[in-house]
Amino acid sequence: MKLKSRTEGDIVILEVKGKVMGGPDAAVFQEAIKAEIGKGIKKFIFDLGGVDWMNSSGLGILIGGLTTIRNIEGELKLANVTDKIQSLFMITKLVTIFDSHETVENALNSFN
Repeated sequence: MKLKSRTEGDIVILEVKGKVMGGPDAAVFQEAIKAEIGKGIKKFIFDLGGVDWMNSSGLGILIGGLTTIRNIEGELKLANVTDKIQSLFMITKLVTIFDSHETVENALNSFN
């Protein structure tokens, strides 16, 4: 898994690429989120357009990120969720927990 972050105003966009499969990826993901929180960021978009594969541990990484962000009363939006990942969200009922948008631009516009 590779992570790249960029900022649009007061929103951080984390571009996730490759295979999201847990293990060391979980620590990298949490550290990236906590570093941004340390800068005062409370609004996040996870751009999943570059994710090739995600297993249950990968879903756990996303849930952990959501929990971390919610604990600071922040907001998280998902963008560019591929059909493969969307079907995982449907099967696990996570579709009801995550706020997903077709594009990063749509996600950006959905913040108040």
